[in-house]
Amino acid sequence: MSGIKDLKKVFGGNQSNARQFGMIATLVVAILIFQFLTGGLTLDPTNLIALVSQYSYILILAIGMVMVIVAGHIDLSVGSVAAFSGIMVATSMTSWNFPWPVAIVFGLVVGAVIGAWQGFWVAYVGVPAFIVTLAGMLLFRGANQFVGNADTLPVPEGFTVIGAGYLPEFGPNTGYNNATLLLGLVLALVVVYREFRLRRVQRAMGSEMAPLWVSVLKLVVLVGIIAYAATLFGGGRVGTSFPISGIILGVLVLVYGFVTQNTIFGRHIYAVGGNSHAAELSGVKAKRINFFVMMNMSVLASLAGMIYVARAGASGPQDGLNWELDAIASVFIGGAAVAGGIGTVTGSIVGGFVIAVLNNGLQLMGVGSDKVQMIKGLVLLIAVAVDVYNKSQGRPSITGFLTRGLRRDKNGVAAPADGALASNQSGVGAGPESTTPALQPNGDLSDVQRPKASTPN
Repeated sequence: MSGIKDLKKVFGGNQSNARQFGMIATLVVAILIFQFLTGGLTLDPTNLIALVSQYSYILILAIGMVMVIVAGHIDLSVGSVAAFSGIMVATSMTSWNFPWPVAIVFGLVVGAVIGAWQGFWVAYVGVPAFIVTLAGMLLFRGANQFVGNADTLPVPEGFTVIGAGYLPEFGPNTGYNNATLLLGLVLALVVVYREFRLRRVQRAMGSEMAPLWVSVLKLVVLVGIIAYAATLFGGGRVGTSFPISGIILGVLVLVYGFVTQNTIFGRHIYAVGGNSHAAELSGVKAKRINFFVMMNMSVLASLAGMIYVARAGASGPQDGLNWELDAIASVFIGGAAVAGGIGTVTGSIVGGFVIAVLNNGLQLMGVGSDKVQMIKGLVLLIAVAVDVYNKSQGRPSITGFLTRGLRRDKNGVAAPADGALASNQSGVGAGPESTTPALQPNGDLSDVQRPKASTPN
């Protein structure tokens, strides 16, 4: 039995948030199914490069949207904000002669101003985010058409690098893009370093460690996947490689993943979404949190809009149409709770890739756009409905069920998820002697009971 227990640690065990592996398994299964149904086209290098390039802006929206939803809100305006920022940036370069790097900064400032406007109404006036962002969706869609006269506006070639650019070619002719291979090598080294650093820290702290063979097996699997992906992305047609937009997405995932899971501010977002009254009584400034998540969402929407405009080569009146729906679907498929307080950046990215692979695979099979929309709607509805039903019955969610038993310590007690709130840092949740469970950013309703508000709603 100990061998089976050790083997489970390859997939997370007590050392990582094993919930993510349920969604990753879903993504892998989807890829394999479409790889078979499309005759190998899904994992074709050209298709993979296009997949990342086409959906990077939706995944960027998902990063901001998961923070909004975790905080207990929703943002329906992101598509319109992206379109408005895109037309403003295009206008600044063509009519006001802004250099494209300055135009990018200008676009981010536009997004911050819009976010501050919407955040003010949500956080300090108390208007529900649904209403504020519904108004914003109408307001900024009209503003996009007003500024651009409902026409397309081209952008300079230099600006297109952030949406249509690839890692450069250099070095000897290896048959692959050397920059992409180098990126894969760096990622593999980082994975190896982090694994052995974890073992070193565990040894120094005297905590339980997985056998060495478990770490080696885990590294073989992860490094193998990285190497395979690097050769796929580096082996596309000449002139293409891993997209620059994918690099931007990767950096944002690392930054926001760290902020949400490893900082006091990030934990406060989960606290506000879990129970805002209890969070405020514990010293969390809920208004500031709500203001930030709304402003941050608009900044990321502006970035997504600029990447899309750069890829298309022009800004148009139909930019951003229904983007908010794909972003919201990515977050919920990625495991976020409808009521807030639960969700992760990584899960939302995986959920976004599930939608991207579904879209891409159905298109490769020649399925019409009408049927694609119906299938996506059913997938979203079923994924959330099953989670809600299981939780209402006291059962684990889908991902919780798939990873149940992976998160037990040697005494059989459920181990806390990575990034669980520490009361000494945030003032929220239980301390070592408290009987109230701590709020956990990666928690599931089957693992943790949110504290009740001590003041009436």
